[in-house]
Amino acid sequence: MTEYERHQQITLALSGASGAPYALALLQCLVKAGMQVHLLVSSAARVVLATEQGEQWPGKPDQLAAYLCERYGAGPGQIRVYGKEEWFSPVASGSGAPRRMVICPCSMGTVASIASGASDNLIERAADVVIKEKGQLILVPRESPLSEIHLENLLKLARLGVTIMPAAPGFYHQPKTIEDLVDFMVARILDHLGLDQDLVARWGYGAERS
Repeated sequence: MTEYERHQQITLALSGASGAPYALALLQCLVKAGMQVHLLVSSAARVVLATEQGEQWPGKPDQLAAYLCERYGAGPGQIRVYGKEEWFSPVASGSGAPRRMVICPCSMGTVASIASGASDNLIERAADVVIKEKGQLILVPRESPLSEIHLENLLKLARLGVTIMPAAPGFYHQPKTIEDLVDFMVARILDHLGLDQDLVARWGYGAERS
């Protein structure tokens, strides 16, 4: 695999925090951008998807990959799905994992496990790999209020170079729908990944100046 090919890959993980709409919109944008997505979905994330979106995803990784490729118009193999203990998947090793990873949404339990280096499942291991390989890890936590434990774990990860991007959409773009709020967060994630986006205008470019 060339460095260019690896640059076109990204790991996207969904954990059990609220925020399923962010994950679905982000996945769609990553596919549209031509990225190969290595997708990890926790059991709790499936519960959130069912609760917030009314979605029941196929249980087997290959079936889910086929379903999502058809749903988002992805090319063959563009979305790859791995089970939570699929330790021989590329994301489990520094020699094969993408250099970029987003956990969206990211539960405080997942934050704690990553901060402690637990690596008890593939999401935690994949994040550990990105950190140790000096890659780009973005966490999109959704919790309120934040306890001192949460804040300490987030600070520890931030000091390691992890980008902490709470699911806290702004309102200066005058959102009219829930989709507008979702797009705000997804646009910020794409910005940090260095991917083009036209979801939300950047500050100072959204309107004619008087």
